[in-house]
Amino acid sequence: MVRLPILIEPDASRVILRPFLSALDPRDLHRSDLLRATRLIDRILAMDTATVEAEMATILDDFGTRHADLTTILTERYAQIRDLLGLEDDASEARRLLIGAFFSNEYSFQSTALFNPSIVPHPDQAGLDAGEVRFVMSLRATGEGHISSICFSSGIVTAAGTIRLDPPGRLARTPRRSTAVRLADDYDVTFSPGTELGERVIFPITQQQRNGIEDARLVRFVEDDGNVSYFATYTAYSGREIAPEMLRTDDFRRFSFVPLRGDAVNNKGMALFPRRIAGRYVMLARSDGETLQVVRSDDLHVWNDATEILAAAEPWEFVQIGNCGSPIELPEGWLVITHGVGAMRRYCISAALLDLNDPSRMIARLRKPMLTAIGDERNGYVPNVVYSCGSMVHEGQLILPYAASDTATRFAVIPVASLIDAMG
Repeated sequence: MVRLPILIEPDASRVILRPFLSALDPRDLHRSDLLRATRLIDRILAMDTATVEAEMATILDDFGTRHADLTTILTERYAQIRDLLGLEDDASEARRLLIGAFFSNEYSFQSTALFNPSIVPHPDQAGLDAGEVRFVMSLRATGEGHISSICFSSGIVTAAGTIRLDPPGRLARTPRRSTAVRLADDYDVTFSPGTELGERVIFPITQQQRNGIEDARLVRFVEDDGNVSYFATYTAYSGREIAPEMLRTDDFRRFSFVPLRGDAVNNKGMALFPRRIAGRYVMLARSDGETLQVVRSDDLHVWNDATEILAAAEPWEFVQIGNCGSPIELPEGWLVITHGVGAMRRYCISAALLDLNDPSRMIARLRKPMLTAIGDERNGYVPNVVYSCGSMVHEGQLILPYAASDTATRFAVIPVASLIDAMG
């Protein structure tokens, strides 16, 4: 195994705009917040035109270079507040923008951590040299209040297993909602045309997600007819409860979100297999933290009747076991990258191999970790942790992006043949 000299660290200068009052429906707004918002509106409406224009000019000067389409965002926020409070449309554009600004605030979405990566081949593989593959990587970004969102990176893996990362976007943007959102409804979002992948941030929208969208496990899914879509299972966190959900995209610009249901949907870490097996969808699941299961379904959004495939067996996984992303199809079987938690709450990464035709049958597993935190990887927001939400195989090498102590992201490269040989 080779650790690459790549470190993706959080950047507090990257910010998005989020609502100062997050509720967009009167039923979700506390009465005290509603009264406060009404008093604030009264103060803004009482300002004379010259003061409004001067205040808005200062805001545009201070924040205009930190956000793309700032006036568009503030206009949309004004419309939300207008509808929320039942206001008459203000004739002054400057006053409308100012109302939008008073009900917005900057949020440094990755000020605390940029971690738990997942990687898949990019939809666009044009213009590459022989032996290269372009990838998309999702990252869990965490900011003030431990609120997590999904952001993206991209780059190229060469035939030799080296990685060239694309530079991150200078600005960060959230998408536009194209459907109404309620407590746990399905919804769609779209990023504006021309938005670079590295600028896109999917921030929590629903009440179930309000404290975070955590640990997206990306998978490139190929249907029986050859059509390709990209899915990610993730954990929505309300601040009190968790709920597994799923997103789908074809181009990483338009995304659909759907909650998952069923008896097997009751813990973190669900991961979809990259194709149907015997005509059915298959998912890795975990119900108790100490075993991994396989679940089959005819419906992508409903999962029942899990079958146990892997239990904690070694000291380094006695506390907890889980997957580190969707299985990878190899001639030898389905490669499942796992994580284990042992004494001192040390997280390790290991692997197992499942039968191609019957993934409920384990063929082999590593009896020791293949990756543990060493050196300065041990220091961070949560010490002594290595973790991944998805890897890929290229030219016989396992490309494994991983989080170091829930703070930053690194890469390791492992020869697949050596990994398989080490299993017993």
